[in-house]
Amino acid sequence: MTGGGAYVTATGADFAVFSRHAERVELCLFDDAGEQQTRCLAMHGGEDGFFRITVPGLKAGARYGYRAHGPYDPDQGQWFDPSKLLVDPYAMILDRPFQHDQRLSEFGFDTASLVPKAILTAPVAVKIAPPLLPANGFIYEISVRGFSMLHPDVPEAMRGTLKALAHPAILAHLKHLSVDAVELLPITAWIDERHLAALNLRNSWGYNPVAFMALDPRLCPGGLDELRDTVTALHREGIGVILDLVFNHTGESDRYGATLSMRGLDNRSYYRHLPDQPGVLVNDTGCGNTVACDHPQVRQLIVDSLRHFVAHAGVDGFRFDLAPVLGRTANGFDAQGETLSALLSDDLLSDRIMIAEPWDIGPGGYQLGHFPKPFLEWNDRARDVMRRFWRGDDYMSGQIATALAGSSDVFSQDSTRSVNFIAAHDGFTLHDLVAYSHKHNEANGEDNRDGHNDNHSWNNGAEGETTDPAILAARKRDLKALLSTLFASKGWIMLTAGDEGGRSQHGNNNAYCQDNDLTWLDWSKLDRDLVDLTASLSKLRKRFPVLGDPAFFKDREVEWLSASGKPMSVWDWEAQHGAFIGLILNTLDHNTQTLVRLAILINRGEAFSLTMPEASVGQWRNVLAKKLAASGEIPARSVTFLIEDQISGS
Repeated sequence: MTGGGAYVTATGADFAVFSRHAERVELCLFDDAGEQQTRCLAMHGGEDGFFRITVPGLKAGARYGYRAHGPYDPDQGQWFDPSKLLVDPYAMILDRPFQHDQRLSEFGFDTASLVPKAILTAPVAVKIAPPLLPANGFIYEISVRGFSMLHPDVPEAMRGTLKALAHPAILAHLKHLSVDAVELLPITAWIDERHLAALNLRNSWGYNPVAFMALDPRLCPGGLDELRDTVTALHREGIGVILDLVFNHTGESDRYGATLSMRGLDNRSYYRHLPDQPGVLVNDTGCGNTVACDHPQVRQLIVDSLRHFVAHAGVDGFRFDLAPVLGRTANGFDAQGETLSALLSDDLLSDRIMIAEPWDIGPGGYQLGHFPKPFLEWNDRARDVMRRFWRGDDYMSGQIATALAGSSDVFSQDSTRSVNFIAAHDGFTLHDLVAYSHKHNEANGEDNRDGHNDNHSWNNGAEGETTDPAILAARKRDLKALLSTLFASKGWIMLTAGDEGGRSQHGNNNAYCQDNDLTWLDWSKLDRDLVDLTASLSKLRKRFPVLGDPAFFKDREVEWLSASGKPMSVWDWEAQHGAFIGLILNTLDHNTQTLVRLAILINRGEAFSLTMPEASVGQWRNVLAKKLAASGEIPARSVTFLIEDQISGS
């Protein structure tokens, strides 16, 4: 075993756990219910820092945990307390969810009754296939629990679980949208932040992990089998699966947090500390601690975790939360660091989709455009440009053009690696972006101090809920424009589940702690007109491959058009209040297998009459409305797609 973990053998089971600083480690076995400790066995320490033991006769299904002995001196970064039952960092299945309890932080209190037990398992290997996700795809971000909790066709017992994603009603919705891949918010075992219980709130997103491999029993009660079966069902429909994983911090939090796993095993090895103050945890994440991803054994744990999800569930890729932490060393972020390089060079991982959230809050933490190929990156700069353009900010013509073309100012090579999005799980929903000028996070119990203040949002004449038909019509018009802009942008795109139908969180832009109907998707309230528009835009994007092609535009592939119907002039690009920009693309039409010209006309101003450049063959037609549009009215605050008749063979 190069890393740690528990493995079923022909005669019993082998266990290994890393702790460079522990004096001794014990393996604790529990009865079938995980309630009574039945044995506590001393493990054998090795020079490599691992403690190991072989237990003859032990079978899959056995429940276990560890206890580590050594000095308890938090000021020196030592947190050994044998009264704390510790979860195996390599645990694959847990017998119950984590639940916060103040006693998890108290020295000397035995936590065996409070901590989940790992279940010894012999995971089934899947046949390794290339990742299903096609290049330049449409990613659909899903919070597993909230996505199906209110779906009327999903059986009640299945709602809120991973298995619900394989239900025919859910699959039908995903296929209607022509989704290329689902990106699942964290499904590994997490614990609530310690302040939430007093507020009667619970973590809804899962970005507070304890065990990197173990699936949370609340989301995946069927364990690895449920994940594998769900991935298989999605693959049958041509839909890939990306897991959003958190390796930057854990739910053990700051020095006042719980001792659950890595802190109790070897705090100084697993977490980053100030060089001259070993008792002070580095907090590059804003969550209380920072995982020491450059430590050789932590690096191995991360690589092994990814390999686990590929080998035993067949997932297609990963999105990494606060990904600069993966590249952090004592000297700052290193794009060529050993941990990032290990992910990309591993034989089982090298062809998987890798997506970075390219920022954390540590020194030099904003790293958009700096991750190594073939990493894709969440592009918050394009997000903000699209928002600001439609809000009506000045001097946006050049910026929106750059964002639509793949952000060559950020990804300054021959192709884009941008994942374009306008809204994500973190922040306003797409609907709330056009209905709220300010965040409204009062329900989070922090007096509206939490969450981003600068959202580049607008409210169309009334803050929040309204029955005014004119305001509602204006909001829907803006939603259509935002959706159309996203699907017209070059590279990969991401849409959060429910945003295709106008879901709202009533202005809450930090709803991580709202495990209730504020974040649960109300399928009965989805605007079917918006859903169908999204489906049409997705099909249009697949029909014209130039939009998804990561290669930046070449001179002959694109013509930028002004409101006069002529090429953009210097004045047009620099106009303070420029409200219109058009582009004409030469592209293959998959429907006819011919080369065509596709015009995308983006107008954030009032309606006006536009004379299109003369068509080479036939006439310009509206792609979505399927009607002639050679010369005529461009609607206010709209995106119009026109196609010219065939200009040459394929």
